[in-house]
Amino acid sequence: MEISSGVLVFSIFLCFFASGSFSIEDFHQAFPIVEPDPGHTKLRLSREGLEAIGRITTPIAAVAVIGPYRSGKSFLLNQLLSLSCYEGFGVGHMRDTKTKGIWVWGTPIELDIDGVRTSVFYLDTEGFESIGKSNVYDDRIFALATVMSSVLIYNLPETIREADISRLSFAVELAEEFYGRVKGQDIAFEPAKLLWLIQRDFLQGKSVQEMVDEALRHVPNNDGDKNIEMVNQIRDSLAVMGDNSTAFSLPQPHLQRTKLCDLKDGELEPMYVKKREQLKELVAGIIHPKIVQGKHLNGKEFISFLEQILEALNKGEIPSTGSLVEVFNKGILERCLKLYSGWMAALHLPVSEKHLEDTHQKSRDEAMKVFDEQHFGRHHAKKSFEQLDEEIQKVYKNFIMGNEYQSSKLCEALYTKCEEKMDQLQVLRLPSMAKFNVGFLQCNQSFEVECVGPSKANYERRMKKMLGKSQSLFIKEYNHRLFNWLVAFSLVMVVVGRFIIKFFLIEIGAWILFIFLETYTRMFWSAESLYYNPVWHFIVATWETLVYSPFLDLDRWAIPMGVILAILILYWRCYGRRKHGSRWLLPLYNNKKSGSNRPRSD
Repeated sequence: MEISSGVLVFSIFLCFFASGSFSIEDFHQAFPIVEPDPGHTKLRLSREGLEAIGRITTPIAAVAVIGPYRSGKSFLLNQLLSLSCYEGFGVGHMRDTKTKGIWVWGTPIELDIDGVRTSVFYLDTEGFESIGKSNVYDDRIFALATVMSSVLIYNLPETIREADISRLSFAVELAEEFYGRVKGQDIAFEPAKLLWLIQRDFLQGKSVQEMVDEALRHVPNNDGDKNIEMVNQIRDSLAVMGDNSTAFSLPQPHLQRTKLCDLKDGELEPMYVKKREQLKELVAGIIHPKIVQGKHLNGKEFISFLEQILEALNKGEIPSTGSLVEVFNKGILERCLKLYSGWMAALHLPVSEKHLEDTHQKSRDEAMKVFDEQHFGRHHAKKSFEQLDEEIQKVYKNFIMGNEYQSSKLCEALYTKCEEKMDQLQVLRLPSMAKFNVGFLQCNQSFEVECVGPSKANYERRMKKMLGKSQSLFIKEYNHRLFNWLVAFSLVMVVVGRFIIKFFLIEIGAWILFIFLETYTRMFWSAESLYYNPVWHFIVATWETLVYSPFLDLDRWAIPMGVILAILILYWRCYGRRKHGSRWLLPLYNNKKSGSNRPRSD
């Protein structure tokens, strides 16, 4: 019923054209040929464009420019037609797209192509990826331009992206599908000549043709990677274009893009003007009349063909519906992946491997649950579900590597800290086994608690080995250092007791200690034999009690306490004995040669 209505409307249009009721007097302007419906999801034919094309009796060829919105398509067409912005296609400098649907320049360029007089029309298309439209609408514009044109100029700013190749591939597949539905599946689709046009080409090194060839080349996939396989399938779908493609680049016309419409050729970049003229020659050299089933089309035949294709497009029973589902599910996929990443990012790395895995599994299940509740479709949703799982695994692998790095970084810092602590304990001023053991246990416990993550096992082995070596070295040197220290200490105390404070008990005790240490080692040939003597054990126990306790670290306070003690002794020597005498202390050495009691001689 919809087809019959469309044919009826079209027939009425043709009757009006024939009668001249809707006659257009001035064709030297742009006309819409295909317009969006109010919902901006489907397309419909426009009377003005149909009249401009329908009056042509010679074979028709069409040059269509496609590409992203705000990429300079309308300005390019005006340049190819040698028109200013004010008389040619409308050029907008706003953020929104200027061209809606597909427009045609009303006056064709007449060319002699292989002896055939041909009318060449230039078509301007609405840019894709603009706001306020569905992807299915963009797909239809793209596919319709592919079917209509003899030369398809793919206008791209600066470089070729994988998304550009994918979009072209999908448009070609749709064009083949529409053509097959209209003309029959056994009728071969005759694609347009494809011209990759890279505008504002700042790239150095490779030519644009090399860039295009490299972008369309199969990606090696020896490991059977699904993503690479999908990329290569996209390239396979472009095989219908065959060798019908070429590449060209245009430099930037002028730095001030918003003033391009007001600039003459003399004010544009000379290289741009030169390349523009070369582009005109290239288009004229590859253009050919539109052929359908081996026959050239005139104006009315071209409109009839266009109407059939457009009607098939608007039915909606085309792969673009699947594309819309994929786009819809892709948005949900990205949101679910963002949710998963957010939950995982809440972890303060490093964490244990089990904790990371548990959090991953919980976050994955939640993300999959959200996707299962919001996805659309079945077949495409299954693919999106698998893709979401693959993307989650990629993110999870990144978190695993990040956790390993942070774990290694933390454990290395703790290991280095303990190593430095052990080195400091090896060179204590006053050797103390108790202080070494406390530092040893603190290092071991802090490492056990603070070092977490996959690197912990490796660093635990290193830590155990390092602590064991430090402990063995300290024990080995401890007795020797303590013996030497006590010998020196006994000699110092002999001097202090004899000459400084003159306290003979201190001197006697110091001599006893010195004689014990020296004579014992002489009697038993070595100092090592002393270390097994109970007297030595008593000396060590007394030493450890004096040097280190939870309340007093003599190694840290030895110098301050020594200074204070020296001050007190000095004070007592200078003032204390004079004021209080010797009654406050144990017996001291008495000097009987005191001159105060001797009789004075006259």
